[in-house]
Amino acid sequence: MDRAEIARRVERAEKLLQKGKTGEALDEYLQVLSDDPQNDNVRQMAADICLSLQRTAEAVKLLGELFERQIAAGENTRASLTYKKLARYTVPTSIQRVQFGQILETSNRKLALETYESALEDLTKNGRQQDCLIVLKRLVALEPAERNFLRLGELCSQTGDKANAAAAFLKLAEMTEASGANAAQWFERAYTEDSTDPRIALSYGKSLMAQGQVGAAIFVLEPLAKAKDAGVEMRETYVKALLSANRLTDAEPLVWDLFKANPSRQQDVADLIGLLVDAQQDAEAVALARKLEQFQHNKGDRRAFVALMQDVVAKHRGSPDLLEFMSELFNSSNREGDYCQTLLKLFDLHCGMGNYAKAAECLDRAADVDAYEPGHQKRLELLRGKIDESRYKVIASRFTSMAKTASEPAKTEGPTLGAAALQDLMLQAEILVQYGMRTKAIERLQRIQELFPREEERNQDLQQLYLAAGMTPHRGDSGPLPAAGAASSATKAPPAPARTSAPAESADVNSFTKVADITRKLYRQTNAETVMSTAVAEIGAQWKLSRCIVATRKPGMVPSAIKEYHGENVKDGEVKALSKLVTVVQDIAISNGTLTVTDAPAAPELEEIRPVLVELGITSLLALPLSDGQDQMGVLLLAQSTARGWHSADVVVLKTISEQIVIALTNAGLRRLVKSLSVTDEQSGLLKRASYIDLLMAETRRAVQQSTPVTVTLMQFGKSPAMLKEHGEKAVEAAMQQIGQLFAANIRQNDLAFRYEKTTIALVLGETGEKEAVMAVEKLRKLLGEVKLSDEILPFSAGLAEAVVRQQFDPVDIVTEVINRADKALETAVAQGMGRIVSLAPSAAAAAVA
Repeated sequence: MDRAEIARRVERAEKLLQKGKTGEALDEYLQVLSDDPQNDNVRQMAADICLSLQRTAEAVKLLGELFERQIAAGENTRASLTYKKLARYTVPTSIQRVQFGQILETSNRKLALETYESALEDLTKNGRQQDCLIVLKRLVALEPAERNFLRLGELCSQTGDKANAAAAFLKLAEMTEASGANAAQWFERAYTEDSTDPRIALSYGKSLMAQGQVGAAIFVLEPLAKAKDAGVEMRETYVKALLSANRLTDAEPLVWDLFKANPSRQQDVADLIGLLVDAQQDAEAVALARKLEQFQHNKGDRRAFVALMQDVVAKHRGSPDLLEFMSELFNSSNREGDYCQTLLKLFDLHCGMGNYAKAAECLDRAADVDAYEPGHQKRLELLRGKIDESRYKVIASRFTSMAKTASEPAKTEGPTLGAAALQDLMLQAEILVQYGMRTKAIERLQRIQELFPREEERNQDLQQLYLAAGMTPHRGDSGPLPAAGAASSATKAPPAPARTSAPAESADVNSFTKVADITRKLYRQTNAETVMSTAVAEIGAQWKLSRCIVATRKPGMVPSAIKEYHGENVKDGEVKALSKLVTVVQDIAISNGTLTVTDAPAAPELEEIRPVLVELGITSLLALPLSDGQDQMGVLLLAQSTARGWHSADVVVLKTISEQIVIALTNAGLRRLVKSLSVTDEQSGLLKRASYIDLLMAETRRAVQQSTPVTVTLMQFGKSPAMLKEHGEKAVEAAMQQIGQLFAANIRQNDLAFRYEKTTIALVLGETGEKEAVMAVEKLRKLLGEVKLSDEILPFSAGLAEAVVRQQFDPVDIVTEVINRADKALETAVAQGMGRIVSLAPSAAAAAVA
């Protein structure tokens, strides 16, 4: 039927209505509706007429159809009005109520909930579970309450929807837990529904651990924690469960993997080491500690590792294996104090366990580090009769010098100090020779001659040192060797005073004994400041002084450093007063030698500083100049607030100590010198760029003298700016250090490898021509296959230049030309593309080096 016909019939129906012929009008409308079912206006009119004629069933049908069509068209307002009209004459179907609830969600949440509940009740009675699920999901979305999640979970479980059931129970558990109630049953129910969901398994595992059911938690977590794609939280929780169950060895690989992924977790590894120790799994604890040490060493963070392990040892049971490891660690770190104390802890442990052989070994090693540690004699007595007698005697011999000092100070002290002084002077001379400081080296050797005449005749090392310095020892006579410790008039060595009357009243034997102890402590100091501080503290305490002062000062200048010790109830001296005192007293001591004054304020030579003496409360005074050969370094000053006679034996002992102070100060200076002159990079083993020209010059001179070739090779790895941007400075630096170590380990002894630039290494190949140099670079290329940056082999370009070695050429010109040519060769190689090796032969311009 066309639209015009429909319009005519609708018009006819309206006229029938106007004439009061309602029934006929309804029939007309129904006829139009049958021909045009999409006409909702006609349907609305027909429904209204049906209601007026009490034809309710037909009206309900028409209103229901109209409501569903309006819902489908999205006409929510009209649909809402239609539903309300429908509800006045009948109970809407469950589906209609659900549809009406959806309309109400945004406008009337409360009515929407009531409508859904009404629909759900009917659907449940009718067994329509799928429709119930739809309604429950709408209810949960509108009101996420525990009751709704419970109903949703139960219904999903009944319908076989395990995943949604598990999700609903998990949500219910989380809400219950958040409210402070016990959610264990809901975590369990969620896991029962779906045990493969990592989130559910993790939550259930945590719940079990909270209940103390560690074994069950491990069972739940293990399959998912061991999966390759297991998350960090899953593995962390599994590790906690294993640790709670004391399954430490099972936890170790997981703890290590977590640490490697995030090195900030090193405390977790340390805690595991401690737990292994407490569980008496010492071997496993040490193995893990060594593993961690290697990791931290590669990172260059050894100091932090040592501190971490000290904390572990302090907090957990004493473990012989771990303490042995710590002793190795301290020994390799040159931490003698900690090394010695660890050995003594080991001694106590082994004695407590009845393992006296091990205890003896520990005591022996501790004595080797510090024979003067308090309590050694008691420890030795503990071993008497419990170890082999010969072994006991060997250990006891280490303490013999201490035991004999009281009865034989003259025999023991002199040689001990002499040997120490000789070794230190030889060490200084050797270092100075090594770095070409021959004049200073000869000064040290002359000092050795003064203190130890003809020592070279019985000391082969000293003979070699004289030869290296180019010095011939001076012999005053050709008589027999003097007895050990004999003193000549020119000798300042300690043996001479040691022979003076042993039982002298004030120079008691303890003074001589203390010299070795003070000397040992001085030699342990690493800088001048600590040497001076140690000296004044030890001397002041030993001689019970009011003040002890050590100052460094060049004659005619103000003191550069002053260190003061003062007794109890004695105030610190003012810097100005101390400086004035040091200046005047040192000048007098340099002119007149050792200065001893019993009544300082009355001494005419000290008249100009009398106010200073009064201010500092100084009555008696002893001053010894500190000198190194002819060089005046400073002064050692002892002061007493009361009258005190300075015994000649005290003076001799203090002279010996003053010499040791000078040696210790010199050693500290040499340590700084060696550090500043260090030419090798510690991490890579390569020589530093600063020494490149000097060493190339030396190699060139040797090549000229011997008429042998020398080749310079420059190797650039990657393109520095791009490589740093892509991989980061740390990664690039680590790769270059690895390359440096490979080079240092594989080049010939006479070859030289330098860190030329950040990503460039220079090789100086002595006695090597151009062709041999190319072959050497190719061999190095094969070795470098081990070095990777982000899993990629690091490529390089190389430039080679063989030096023009001619007798008539100046070595300086040869070096300048070959350096420039090598740089040009590398530049050409880089321009040609990564991986190229370019060798540039000398051009005609090379003749200019002549």
